[in-house]
Amino acid sequence: MPSAFLPPQYRTNPGEIADNGIDDDGNGYVDDVYGYDFAYGDSDPFDGDSHGTHVAGTIAANGDNGQGVVGVNWDADLMALKFLDDSGYGSLFNAILAIEYATMMGADLTNNSWGGGGFSQGLYDAIAAACATDSLFIAAAGNSNNNNDVSASYPSSYDLDNIIAVASTDHIKKMFHLQPLPNISPSPHLPISFDLTS
Repeated sequence: MPSAFLPPQYRTNPGEIADNGIDDDGNGYVDDVYGYDFAYGDSDPFDGDSHGTHVAGTIAANGDNGQGVVGVNWDADLMALKFLDDSGYGSLFNAILAIEYATMMGADLTNNSWGGGGFSQGLYDAIAAACATDSLFIAAAGNSNNNNDVSASYPSSYDLDNIIAVASTDHIKKMFHLQPLPNISPSPHLPISFDLTS
């Protein structure tokens, strides 16, 4: 991930020297200049299915540049962390590692546009540790149009003070139900997460 291709919002780790094969800052991750890829166990968090790139753009894409896209906060500082593979699948273990990394590196908040599975004490503990550092955990409420107080959707349903569950609505503020398009196979994470609200 060469820095020439990174917008100014992407955070770099000042304690790390790129591509020298050494954990310069002693945080347990080698060459984590631009973040970390927990799915593949390396320092290149390149987004293979574009979902994270889409979300990052929604958050922090610069405006006034002729690209036709603008984010909600041009001054955001983004840290690239990946735990889903290029097909959109990932393990709970790697999700926990990514959250712990963000907490260790001082993230003010994490955007978690993923979900699924039941209650996990390990995931709860990782989010609680982030809460102890005043780090917010923004979580997808899910795409099932359910009342999460009645039918839990994790991680957004954990009872922790730092979680903000985000749902999507349509143009009249009615809950949006994500439907796969006919004759198109949906991405593996579409049925369990969505990022937008109005």
